[in-house]
Amino acid sequence: MNPTPRLLIADDEPAMREQLAAALALAWPPARIVAQAEHGADAWDLWLEHQPDACFLDIRMPGLSGIEVAQRIAGRSAVVFVSAYGDHALAAFDAGAVDYVVKPVDPARLAQAVARLRLRQPAPHRALEPALDPAADTTALQTLLRQLQPPRAAQPAALQAAVGKEVRLIALDSVLYFESDSRYTRVVYFEAGQQRDALLRTPLKDLLAQLDMQQFTQVHRSVIVASRQMASAIRDEDGGMRLRLRQSDDLLPVSRPFQGLFKGQ
Repeated sequence: MNPTPRLLIADDEPAMREQLAAALALAWPPARIVAQAEHGADAWDLWLEHQPDACFLDIRMPGLSGIEVAQRIAGRSAVVFVSAYGDHALAAFDAGAVDYVVKPVDPARLAQAVARLRLRQPAPHRALEPALDPAADTTALQTLLRQLQPPRAAQPAALQAAVGKEVRLIALDSVLYFESDSRYTRVVYFEAGQQRDALLRTPLKDLLAQLDMQQFTQVHRSVIVASRQMASAIRDEDGGMRLRLRQSDDLLPVSRPFQGLFKGQ
């Protein structure tokens, strides 16, 4: 077990983040909080940046919910949900074999959750490998998502993007990939037989919450690809990976947390 576990806290209430950080300092003295997030999209982005050993996630946050963030983590970090729900909902957590603490945080209950984490926590050299069975973990989280969260709004058919001084509607079914570009997002799409690009004012981390992840796949902290466009993944000699697309000569980077998507490569 990592002697200095790295933790991420996500909650849209600043007072709750402060309370949880103070309680964790007492319950788990060796641990270090490496990131705090107010929104679900920020929590996922910070997870990709820091890849902490454990995450304490509020369920209902703007953008991505804590459950959706946990689905993306997919067992590569231990997860504890911070819940304001009643007994019926908490029974679903027990059935799903995931841990939780109730708001306001009870020190004894948090100490119990920490004790469970310390028993389950993967060794440092396995920090990027699934700590739990991904299939079972995803099934449990999908059940929780249906029980505790209203249905997500449908994916938009098109996005507004800037092309020079013109604002253009880009149909999502024409998109090849999205790439983070400073404060904006570059969208690369196929139109009239040509590859084109435009800028979206929506940051990539916020765009992620709008997209149907059955149709789009994140392969890097800064890249989301249309799933239908993925052709093959190429391994570099240094252990890196690049993604080849069906309708483009562009080779896109695949960062280590996403290389498991291409296990056969």
